[in-house]
Amino acid sequence: MTLGLLDTLKMGAGIAAGLVIYHLYAVSIGYPSAARQARAGYVLLSEKTAAEAKAAEMERQRNAAAAAGEEHRRRLAAAEDAQQAARNTLENEIRSYELELSQKNRACAVTAADRDWLLRH
Repeated sequence: MTLGLLDTLKMGAGIAAGLVIYHLYAVSIGYPSAARQARAGYVLLSEKTAAEAKAAEMERQRNAAAAAGEEHRRRLAAAEDAQQAARNTLENEIRSYELELSQKNRACAVTAADRDWLLRH
């Protein structure tokens, strides 16, 4: 069984027509390998974008926590300063009152326990 020139040409034309039809089909629906590559690239890009967003959010939260901690420390120091100023004012008032009483030859009825209670409240 030998193939003649005409049979070879027919077979070549059939293969070429098949390739053209496949190419037209693949172009109309998109090449599957190209679609896979595009999806793979999109997945990598979306994972990268998600990781960057997560890192940015974590940094934002860290900065917010640091700012909140600093604000808390600042308010605590201000409260301690105010409390110390109130103690000093009370001490001065007590000394002033005791001095006033001693100048009038009177004694202060405030005991040490009363004084400690006043300083705590």
